[in-house]
Amino acid sequence: MTYIQNIMLQLLFALLPFVLFTIYYRDKPVNYSRNFITVTSCACLILSMTFPSTVETGFIFDIRYVIMFFGILFGGLPTGVTLLAVFLLYRLYLGGEGMLSAYTILIATFPLSILLCDWYHRAKERKQLIVFLAGISFSVIPLLILFIMETKYMLSHLSFHIMVMPVQNSLGIWLLISLFKKAAADKELFISYVHNERVQAISHVAASLAHEVRNPLTSVMGFLKLIRNPSLPREKVDQYIDVCTEELARMQTILSEYLAVSRPLGKHKEEIDLSEQIYAVTDVMTPYANMNNVKLVVEDIRSMSIRVESNRDEMKQLLINFIKNAIEACSDRHDGMVIIRLLASNHEAGLLIKDNGVGMSSEQIKRLGTVYFSTKSTGTGLGLTFSYQLIRSLGGRVNVRSEQGNGTEFVIRLPIAAAES
Repeated sequence: MTYIQNIMLQLLFALLPFVLFTIYYRDKPVNYSRNFITVTSCACLILSMTFPSTVETGFIFDIRYVIMFFGILFGGLPTGVTLLAVFLLYRLYLGGEGMLSAYTILIATFPLSILLCDWYHRAKERKQLIVFLAGISFSVIPLLILFIMETKYMLSHLSFHIMVMPVQNSLGIWLLISLFKKAAADKELFISYVHNERVQAISHVAASLAHEVRNPLTSVMGFLKLIRNPSLPREKVDQYIDVCTEELARMQTILSEYLAVSRPLGKHKEEIDLSEQIYAVTDVMTPYANMNNVKLVVEDIRSMSIRVESNRDEMKQLLINFIKNAIEACSDRHDGMVIIRLLASNHEAGLLIKDNGVGMSSEQIKRLGTVYFSTKSTGTGLGLTFSYQLIRSLGGRVNVRSEQGNGTEFVIRLPIAAAES
């Protein structure tokens, strides 16, 4: 039973980088970094050496080889050198009779880790075979070196080393590499889909924008031709010039907001006026709503100054995702309508987006915001996934009420910036 407990504890330490990755990067639109691999690997290494498997004072057995291999594989040689330095210093601090054996084993296994990682990155196929080879190597080599250097000790505790070390190293490497690689690949695919979803949304808006801008341009050209008439009264000329100026100003505003939306997402957060953001996005989305025969209604909220802390571009993308989905949900109705309303309480801002579209079932509502789920046949669901993650990262939440055939109501609640609370 003690052997099993030791193995389970070491496997828990081995999976620590994977667990921390899924927690820390859950709501981030980026993948892991070398610094993350280095820090988590060092923490895992120290923990496993602090609470090792042992049967005799001075001889400690942990998952150091698993962490070394993992660190070099995903963090590169700089991470491996850092882990090597941490191990040498901490093992010197721990001391004991087995310290010389530990250093000798590391002299053999560290270059092997570098070699196996190089093979892994070069291999197009059979990567699992290299992982299996690493697990076997890091189980056999320590046993052979210990048998040569500490024969009496090995013979006294043969069952422990045959049972514990191969399981810790082989199973630990396989679990950690397989799970972390799958999680990192899913995150990379998610980031790619978020980018594609953003590009697709912008392309849809651009098409409708071009259609919408063409109409006032035609009007402006018509009025300019009329102004050339020398017999036209002066008051009419002034009136036509005013109309042309207003139309051009409106087009300039819409184009400016469209360009702002199409900028790459940033990480900088600032206090932003939510009502201004809503009007800016609805100016861009109105042409798209018109193209889909949907009426976009924004209740008069200009007098409401509700400030939240967020990245400006990310907030615009969030609003576009929700409004675009609402427009598409009721595009097949002759009386399609999307209502946008801003609510406020002492500590929260509430944004209501309501449509009279197709609606959703309770099962569909539960799956909203999960990766790859979409109510549209051609959708990926990554737009709402990004939006839900952004809302959670801002400390907010989303409430959904919907009934099939009777529309959907989203209420996005975000904490009001500290200066306004």
